[in-house]
Amino acid sequence: MPDDAIDHFVRVRGAAENNLCNVDVDIPRDAMVAFTGVSGSGKSSLAFGTLYAEAQRRYFESVAPYARRLLQQVGAPHVQEITGLPPAVALQQRRGARSSRSTVGTITTLSNLLRMLYSRAGSYPRGAPRLDAEAFSPNTVAGACPRCHGLGVVHDVTEDLLVPDPSLSIRDGAIAAWPGAWQGANLRSIVAGLGIDIDKPWRRLRKKDRDWLLYTDEQPAVLIKPERDRIDYGYHGTFWSARKHVMHVLADSTSERMRERALRFVVDTPCPDCGGSGLRPEALAVTFAGRSIAEVNAMQLADLVTVLRPVADLPQETNEVAVRICTDLLARVEVLLDLGLGYLSLDRRSTTLSPGEAQRMRIATQLRSGLFGVVYVLDEPSAGLHPADAEPLLDVLDRLKASGNSLFVVEHDLDVVRRADWIVDIGPGAGEGGGRVLYSGPVAGLEEVEESATSRYLFGRAEPLECRARPPQGWLHLRGVSRHNLRDVSVDVPLCVLTAVTGVSGSGKSTLVTQVLAEVVGRHLGLAPEDRGRGEAGEDGRLEVDVQDAAGLEAFDRLVLVDQRPIGRTPRSNLATYTGMFDAVRKLYASTDEARERGYSPGRFSFNVPEGRCETCQGEGFVAVELLFLPGTYAPCPTCHGARYNAETLEVTYRGRNIAEVLALSVDGAATFLGDLPAAARSLETLRDVGLGYLRLGQPATELSGGEAQRIKLATELQRARRGHALYLLDEPTAGLHPADITLLLHQLHRLVDAGNTVVLVEHDLDTIASADWVVDLGPGGGDAGGRVVATGPPTEVARAQNSATAPYLARRLRRV
Repeated sequence: MPDDAIDHFVRVRGAAENNLCNVDVDIPRDAMVAFTGVSGSGKSSLAFGTLYAEAQRRYFESVAPYARRLLQQVGAPHVQEITGLPPAVALQQRRGARSSRSTVGTITTLSNLLRMLYSRAGSYPRGAPRLDAEAFSPNTVAGACPRCHGLGVVHDVTEDLLVPDPSLSIRDGAIAAWPGAWQGANLRSIVAGLGIDIDKPWRRLRKKDRDWLLYTDEQPAVLIKPERDRIDYGYHGTFWSARKHVMHVLADSTSERMRERALRFVVDTPCPDCGGSGLRPEALAVTFAGRSIAEVNAMQLADLVTVLRPVADLPQETNEVAVRICTDLLARVEVLLDLGLGYLSLDRRSTTLSPGEAQRMRIATQLRSGLFGVVYVLDEPSAGLHPADAEPLLDVLDRLKASGNSLFVVEHDLDVVRRADWIVDIGPGAGEGGGRVLYSGPVAGLEEVEESATSRYLFGRAEPLECRARPPQGWLHLRGVSRHNLRDVSVDVPLCVLTAVTGVSGSGKSTLVTQVLAEVVGRHLGLAPEDRGRGEAGEDGRLEVDVQDAAGLEAFDRLVLVDQRPIGRTPRSNLATYTGMFDAVRKLYASTDEARERGYSPGRFSFNVPEGRCETCQGEGFVAVELLFLPGTYAPCPTCHGARYNAETLEVTYRGRNIAEVLALSVDGAATFLGDLPAAARSLETLRDVGLGYLRLGQPATELSGGEAQRIKLATELQRARRGHALYLLDEPTAGLHPADITLLLHQLHRLVDAGNTVVLVEHDLDTIASADWVVDLGPGGGDAGGRVVATGPPTEVARAQNSATAPYLARRLRRV
């Protein structure tokens, strides 16, 4: 068949998924197609909810019924017809797996090859038996260290935690880890009976006695004589050391409160048996190129290449197994280097990866898969990337396209959009104000579309954000900061201005802002760990940050960490409940005449309590459907049809709507309906101010993106009184936002600064950086090549810095103003 007789387009007819308005659109194959539009316009509904979902549905239809039950089911999209659609692979933004055993090595499958290399081609000690590959994995019984069970860390106590104030005596509570009330008095009596002075300051006791009181496993029984003026009898009391008491509570107590208290005295330390590797001694004794597998796992990928290349370049007959495996490893690692991930190590936990890092690793895996003729549907691949990191990403995407594939990319970064062959712009607004295809064609043609927000920013017609530079009103001085790749770093953070912390991926930005600053200021304010953000903290929320000196902390009376963690982990958590406006709505319904006559309290209008919820679905709105030969699925509740409430509760209305219909309203719609309810109106106003007017009040937290969750948190803060003297820390707040939405967000951030607050944000977006009062640029590279302050000052000064990866891109951006 001649090539011109082949239809090279995917043709969509009648797409009505979510807010799509019966969309008809033709999209070319074998091209890079950018799907653009403001947040909530319907881009993902078309790319993922329609095109990818239909490709998956067709795949499932092609497999045997028995095989289908082993696969995750995808519902059929709301579309009349799609023709010319090839098989599809989705690469979406997701947080790292919530498992301490998931690492960069396991995600990329590089660990499998490395274990095989050590098993087949490693150097064994004389007389040692050859080990299977699984013996080099901390996640198997054969390989896991018996002491830490493969985790690489053990829980233990330290004297600093057990005795926070050594000037106190035992009677005054020096051993903070001991229980209170009668149990504490009992232990003090036992210690006195053992001849240890309980009235002497802790630091003046003999070290031998201090260590015994804190760490011994001995449990002597001591006769406690009756005390004067007390009516009791003598008894034999059993001694518990502070450590033994803490470990006993953690192992055996069913009281969550006691366990939480005990965790305050516990710290995670590298396992002394395996050195933190999680492996048995037999596996650690095997070497390759003079290094154990634990040493290779801890190396940065950029350094790992230097170990693999000499072996990969050897003639194959030298050692066929080693040469083949090293060649394969080298090829896979080099793809990761091309994507700017050379600063990662194979043992880096997935929970510490950003969504952008995780997505780039999946892109690297697909590039090595050798697939041909498929559609890759990508979700904002440039989100969270420094401009210097985005360029190699685009080169890799070009390689995927050159291999005979199609790229459908949901994207906001205008530099990525300019590289596309075709653009599908959705809008003009969000939610009900969007869902239409404004333009589909070559990128240059979008310039003529006046109603397109993307067009205004892509072709320079948008009004630039006017920002008057503000001088610092003081400084927060940090000296000798050490955490991850920050080593003995000193940095000055200006007060009452907006500071952007910049640098390439892995340079130490998030470590400085969301860990060091959050922990130092949080400790000064006496905040509990959960109130200052856990970051990479352990189970107890404690973060080990080494700072030699900090000055200027007295400037703050409040700390607000606004990150992209979910606002809730179950569908029961939603926008209305998180912001607190739902309390006002429930009280409103309880105050109606109908509710008063029936004796309904505000609790009646919660879908979490038996009185008001639908009992069939327990307030979930859906039920699980068990199928005989296929896996179970979910369907709207047959009783309440997704409303979540029972029929009696839904009979109470306000202005013609029941409580379920209010939850179904968008923020924009609710602003009109609840405009005269002050407690709700302010929440709704701030949500609209940050560009979230398209979200539904009852939209489950599980459906929200990280950027949406972060803006909801910010809106919740904005609705509070602006009294100043607060430190706001934000981690890439513009990630995943359209330039029009970024402008809305920046207006709100600058309002916070104008109210006398200090805002520090980790940022890659050049428009945001250019609007900042101050820039702290870290680098010059990532990992061990970063962690240093490269340049500080106003954006115009940082743009002239010589050793900064940010400077040339920022200078180019400032020249456009």
